[in-house]
Amino acid sequence: MITAAQMRAARALLGIDQRQLAELSGVSLPTIQRMEASEGNVRGVIDTLTKIIEAFDAAGVELIGDNVRSIGYGRGVRLKLAKNPIGGSD
Repeated sequence: MITAAQMRAARALLGIDQRQLAELSGVSLPTIQRMEASEGNVRGVIDTLTKIIEAFDAAGVELIGDNVRSIGYGRGVRLKLAKNPIGGSD
């Protein structure tokens, strides 16, 4: 699975906009926009999700799932479990 936040972060790492992601993946711009506007895990046709993940992979972005170790090299970012989430109470 891929989350909307992962999609936005992956695009940011590549320095591309939604239109460029649509071109790289062969997925329509409205579909990319809908996916990125969703909450949590992106829902969609498996073929569409696969195209997006493969486009990121080909561009050099590794999408890391929950509880999965990164096998890539170089620098990157990953969210960690926060003791006090932003907006949460102490």
